This record gives sequence, C-alpha cells and structure tokens, in this order.
Amino acid sequence: MENENTIEQEDTEDIKEVEENKPSDDIKEEIEEGEEEEIVELPILPVDDLVVFPLMPPVPPFPPHHVALSGKTVMDAVDDAMLNCDRVLCIFQTTSGRSLDTDPNVVKDMTIDELSPIGSQINILRSKKDDDDVLFLAYGRSRVQIEEILHTEPFLKARVRLIKDEETPELLDKSSETSDQDDMEIEALVRSIDEMFQRIVQLSSRYQEEHGLMTKNIDEPGQLADYVAAVLDLKPQEKQQILETVDIPERLNKLTVILAKEVDLHELESKIQSNAQAVINKGQREYFLREQLKAIQTELGEADDLSADIEEMREQLESADLPEKAEKAATKELNRLSKMQSFSPESTVSRNYLDWLLNLPWSVSTEGSIELTKAMEILDEDHYNLTKVKERIVDYLAVQLLKSDMKGPIFCFVGPPGVGKTSLGKSIARAIGRKFVRISLGGMHDEAEIRGHRRTYIGSMPGRIVKGLRQAESNNPVFMLDEIDKLGSDFRGDPAAALLEVLDPEQNNAFTDNYLDVPFDLSNIMFITTANQVHTIPPPLRDRMETIDLPGYTSNEKKQIAKQYLIPRQLTANGITDEQLEISDDAIENVITKYTREAGVRNLERELGTLCRKSARKVAEGETEHSTIGDDEIPKYLGPPKFESEIAGREPDVGVATGLSVTPAGGEILFVEATATYSQTGKSDIKITGQLGDVMQESAQTALTYVKSQSTELKFESDVLQDDIHIHVPAGAIPKDGPSAGITIATAIASIATKRGVNPEIAMTGEMTLRGRVLPIGGIKEKILAAKQAGIKTVIVPQGNEKDFVEIPEDIQDGLNFHFVEHVSEVFSEVFV
Repeated sequence: MENENTIEQEDTEDIKEVEENKPSDDIKEEIEEGEEEEIVELPILPVDDLVVFPLMPPVPPFPPHHVALSGKTVMDAVDDAMLNCDRVLCIFQTTSGRSLDTDPNVVKDMTIDELSPIGSQINILRSKKDDDDVLFLAYGRSRVQIEEILHTEPFLKARVRLIKDEETPELLDKSSETSDQDDMEIEALVRSIDEMFQRIVQLSSRYQEEHGLMTKNIDEPGQLADYVAAVLDLKPQEKQQILETVDIPERLNKLTVILAKEVDLHELESKIQSNAQAVINKGQREYFLREQLKAIQTELGEADDLSADIEEMREQLESADLPEKAEKAATKELNRLSKMQSFSPESTVSRNYLDWLLNLPWSVSTEGSIELTKAMEILDEDHYNLTKVKERIVDYLAVQLLKSDMKGPIFCFVGPPGVGKTSLGKSIARAIGRKFVRISLGGMHDEAEIRGHRRTYIGSMPGRIVKGLRQAESNNPVFMLDEIDKLGSDFRGDPAAALLEVLDPEQNNAFTDNYLDVPFDLSNIMFITTANQVHTIPPPLRDRMETIDLPGYTSNEKKQIAKQYLIPRQLTANGITDEQLEISDDAIENVITKYTREAGVRNLERELGTLCRKSARKVAEGETEHSTIGDDEIPKYLGPPKFESEIAGREPDVGVATGLSVTPAGGEILFVEATATYSQTGKSDIKITGQLGDVMQESAQTALTYVKSQSTELKFESDVLQDDIHIHVPAGAIPKDGPSAGITIATAIASIATKRGVNPEIAMTGEMTLRGRVLPIGGIKEKILAAKQAGIKTVIVPQGNEKDFVEIPEDIQDGLNFHFVEHVSEVFSEVFV
C-alpha cells in the first residue's frame, strides 16, 4: 500500500484528470492510434485474479486499477510497453492455474492454450519499480484476442486482435417505443440490470451512492454491462465470463443472471443483519455468525436443509404403518424437531431417535413357506444325527402350519462346545425361510445392553434386541442369544433379569426398550438360546426356556461328520479338490482317537485342516499325482499322538479307583486316589486335595464314614482307618465338584482298608447316601462316551439311570458291560481284584 500511495502522491495531477473524465491530449492520441489498427503486437501479462474491463478513460467514481506484480519478466514487459508500445500491454486470465502471481518465470514455457480466449488491452498511466516489484496505475481500453505468440523470453509478447463492441443504438430516449424486437429486448435488459444494480448499491455498505448514479450517464448497453461487472465484488471467474462475451445481448443476459443471484444474496444478508442487529451482544455473536454461514451455505447449495428432512420423515411416517403409541411418539417428536435450529445439539438427538423409530420393522414380516419334508432335508443337509433336536423343530413347524397365530417357542440348546448349537440356529432359519440374527451374551454385565439407554444420556442407543430387529428388517426372525449361561451382573444391573421379559411369551408382546420408550411386539420372534451348562443359568430364566440337550458325538459320529462336512469344507478352504487328496477312514479314526479329546468336532476340523494344508503345499510345489493319506502317515503330518488310552498298561492298584465326570467340554474319566498315613496326634483326620468343591468334599466325608461302618462286612480291622486319610483327585489345577463321585471315593477308601486292588478297566459313577444307597446322577451319555473313548470295559451306574439308556445310541453301548447297582455293597463285589 505504501508504494501505491507513493504513486498517487507523485502523479496526483494525472490521476485527478483521469477520474474527472478528462483524458490528457497524449492519452487521446494513443486511443485514436490504437483504434486505427485491428492487429497489434503487445506484451502479455498472465494473471489469475485480475480482470480489467475496457472503460476508457476510467469512469468516475471508478478509479484506475492498481496493479502490483513481481519479477524481472514483469519489469521487462512494462518497460517494453512504456518505450515501444505507447504505454499499452495486455492482461489475460490463465486457465492452467499458473500465473505471474505465483511464479514470475511462468511465461518461459507458456502456450496459447493456457490463456483465456479474451483478455484486456490496458493503458498504463504511471508505473513505479521497487526492487523486484512493479506497481502501476492503468485502465482498460479494449477486449483483445491472441492471434499468435511471438516470443516468451525475456517476456511474453503476442500478436493480438482488437475486439470492438457491436454497434448498438444509443438509448438516449429510454421511453421511446421501437418496432425492433431486439432493441426492445436490449432496453428491457438494460432497465433490469440498472434496477438490480441500484438495489445492490442500496442494500450493501460496500458501494457508494455515486456508483448507482453513474449508470444514468452511460448510454451504451455494452459499456453499462462492463461498468456494472467492474464495480461489483464478483468472483474473477464471473468477471471473466462477462469479459469473454462479445455479443452485447448475450452479455446483458449473463449479467442479469449474476445480478439476480447477487440481489438475493444481499437481501438475505441484509435480512440476517437486521434481524440479528437488535439482539446481538457478546453471548449471541456466535449465533449471528452461524446464521451468516447458513445463508452462504444455502446459496452454495451446501446447507443442511432441516425442513426437507422433516418433510421426508413425515412421508416415511405416513407409509410406515406404525402402532398407535409409536405413531403418536413419532408425531410428537417431529413437531419438536420442526421448532429446533439445525445446529442445535438437541436436534441431532431428536433425529437419531426418529431414525430408529421410523426404521424398525413394526409391521414387516418374513413370509416363509413351511414344508415339513423340505425343512427336514435342510436340517439333515447341514447337521449329522441330532435326531431329537430335528424332530422337535419339525414338530413346531407342524403346529405352526395348523395354527398360524401360535406364539414363538423359546428353545435352549445345551451342550459342550463344538457340537453345532449356533450353526443349528442358522439351519432352522433357513428351513423355515426366516431371517437370522445372532447376538453373544458372553461376558455381558450391563442391563442396558438388553433394554437400551434412556435418552437423557449422551450417546444413548437402543439395546441389542432392538438393534438386531433393525438389522434383520423383519419382526419375526430367528433370534439366537448365544452363551446365555455366561451372563454376568454388577452395579450396572443384571442382564439375566432383563431377559425375563424378553423370553416370556406372556410378556414380550409389549417389550419396552428404554431408548424407544414405546412397546414393541416380540411374540412373533423365534428365540433360540445356547449354553454349555444349565446350572449357571438363573432358575427363573431357565424356567422360561425349553431345554434341548445336544450331547457330545461318538467316534463313529465324528467320523461321519468328518467325511460329510469337515473334509469337503477344508478342501475348499485350502484350494484343493477330492481328486488331489483323499484321507482314508483309518486315518480319520486315528486323528479322532489319538489327536483329539473333545465332545465336539472343532479340534478335529483343525487337525484335518492341517492335513489339507500340508497336501496343498505339495500341490503348490508342483506335485500333480493323487495323494492318499493313510493311518501310518498321520504322525508324519501331525506329529506324535497327543492322547493315549488313560488305562492302557495300568495294573490294579490299592487306593486308586476310576470315576466318571461331566465338564462343560463333555465327559471325562478321573482317578480318585486315597492313602492312609500315621496320625501323630492320635486322632483320625481327613485331608482332601485336587481343588474339590464343597459338595465333593462332603461326599468324601460321607464315604469315609460309611466304609468305617462296614469293617465287619469288608473284613478289615476297624483301627485301620483311625490314621489320617488323604484323598486326592489328579489335575489339581481344574476345579471339581458334584456328588456323582461318591461311590468312587468310597471304593478308593475301601481299597486301602482291605488292601485289595481295584480293577482299572472298571469305571463308576453315582451319588451315595450315608446308608450306602446309590442315587441316580446326570450326564450319563457324556460319561459313557468318555469311558468308551478311554478304553474302559465295564461301567457301573445307578439303577435309577437305567431308563436313560433308551436315548443312548447303540454304537456307544457296544463293547461296554453295564452293571446297574442300588447299593455300594454291589459295587464292592464287582471292583476288587
């Protein structure tokens, strides 16, 4: 600004003469000379934000342009204009983004394609140099078009053609009528431009009153358009658009469009300012700025139109077919939202709530066709055996076929890991043609995960039940609640208590999520839960579910599952085919018995996957021959066996008895060891180790007392058991509990009392009373399966469990001898060698 002021101070007389519309004699001569020739050679200055209109001389109160550029290229071009071109050069807008504003050396490789088609011929009134900076005052003379670039060094110089405005009758008498339609159109455009320009000058404080008065003195329509475009604070692109329009009617039309937009913007800005002016203060300044930003965004088409969103939500509400209470809540919230500002934090909360409310499947159901035969085929296709479960599912479908309004059942699949509980849920959904949703409850401690959070909290959301329904887009999916036995509780509530309403067919037709605060009907949902064990599920919750046991698989069942499901799946997963790899039946049996010890088939699938990966590597290395893995090749792929028979090679031992137990992973055998040690205190004491629970410790004390009372029948000295008795169950890192080891502990104690060994091929299970009666126990199938896998020959079970053998497959019972007993004395008569 200092340099510009210096120019003005040094040349005050010249500028004053120009602003009073009185060009000097030199300038007049230059104008006349320039108008005589159409093609001239002039220096070119490429810029990116300066547009000069041909107002010759400058129209007061519009002063000459102050141009400030840097670099030797600019200096050379200005010097050439001052010395050789009668103070005349050209300014062109660049289209490539490169200009003298950003790079003083840009002209060295500039082409004609990088410049706008139309530029301005300007006349330099005065120039001043300051180091590398050049400042000069100039005004526009004419539009020009480049015909040919002559050279680019040391500056850009081109042959340009002067462009004159088309001849247009002067509008001296604006009230006179003419028959020429074109003249009438131009007159209408001129009046419209003048009216809008006067409105802008009136609304904005950026323009002086003289700007508006000057239009009355301009008779030429083209010059009027140039003047208005030069005065207004338009974008350089808009100004360049007017400059490039040579045809006067077209130029007037383009300017009219731009002015209409500017009038709307200034009116809106003026309205915002007038509305905010009365109440603006320190605390409301942010609101005023936001309103201005909103107005600008609206003009740019970037505004968040809240009213349009509300209208869209109203249309969605009309077509959603919501229940009465939900529709009432949605209408009330929409009315609240319509009174909020779009930038209000509360409006975001309200929008989220309406989004959930309107997008839930209130009346959207999946209409699946029920075909009993097809359903059974699908279940058989996906899972081997599980006959009891499949029959129960088909029974449900049969009833639903006869009674369509039947409430959905609530099944609880209980079984060890890897037996197919979760995948069975997916198969059921496929069999009945419904959507499938699964959520895991393992480790869940917060009640709000089920019921949702109240909207008073920041970031509140609906519960997992409502989220699952929105995900399914149906109000009657198959909904699986996985790992229901692993729910927790703390200070945030008890999720199991929240599930009491969800899983109760008499209550869940009006389930109310805390976030929605309106009832939703869950009675059409088919709920399926899964668990590894039942006793950790709270009794009230367990009472609401129909428990279906999925016991572990036998070796033969695992073999069939491997052949039909696991091996084909692993072949596909590892990129090979059954033509490239075959695993023999003996090899599969070897993997089952010596490399896995589980009730399910997850580890079996991992081991089979290892075999497939080893074979895939051979194929990738170039082997194309068909490969068959036999029984003797398994150690080469999987290493030495991981499991051996737990009784193989065992000899009858005094004080060691074999028992059977059930864990969340399936059945297992356990060894109960007992020994007597000299009591230094003279008093008999019992020591129990192996992480035994309270129930199991009480069983040990009961067994000791009973055996002591049977010294005559068992023929041992009564003082034998007056020493300290130590009872230990190996695998001490694993907690153990339950009453079913009662007869096993009694056998171990009786063994040390009689000094007789116990047959290691006999396993037993059963609870005993103080009088020696043997009571029935649970998990009989899992225990017998564990005994068979361990190589046991004889199993002793309570007489009360004989009825359970109806559901135990014949292939599990094959090879085992069973003794059903009612009293411990019957056990003693079988086990001692």
